[in-house]
Amino acid sequence: MSRTRLLYPLSAALATALVLTACKKPEPTPPPAPPATSEPTPMTPPAAAATATVTSLELGNAVGADNRVAAPATTFAPKDTIYASVTTRTSDAMATVPGKLAARWTFQDGQVVHEESRDLSLTGDGTTAFQVSKPDGFPVGRYKVEISLDGSVVQSKEFEVK
Repeated sequence: MSRTRLLYPLSAALATALVLTACKKPEPTPPPAPPATSEPTPMTPPAAAATATVTSLELGNAVGADNRVAAPATTFAPKDTIYASVTTRTSDAMATVPGKLAARWTFQDGQVVHEESRDLSLTGDGTTAFQVSKPDGFPVGRYKVEISLDGSVVQSKEFEVK
């Protein structure tokens, strides 16, 4: 009988354990992690393309090895060779900017005496020299040189031949 006595309480305990296990709430599963979203990278505007400008124009009857006028002048003799020293600069000293630099020399009545242009790769600061001469001499009068960059006149200077 003692077996039966033990069997009933053990059976009851086992049944109670099964009932409690069945009634127990399941452990809540953690919510899934939100998908990783990368913050949009702020758009930085593209760097502006480098540009070239003409910063100065000097006239003279001689230039040095650096293409700069030795002694600026605005009055010349009829048989002088006249130089136009054009200084350029790029907005980014390390960038190379293609450009067309031109000189147009005219007499007082508007007649074109000489025209010349050059396709250049401009970088940083630079100097380009243009020249005009006439072996039999220029007529006395007033002249003008116009410097253009990529087709637009950017500098001009008047001078006289006496």
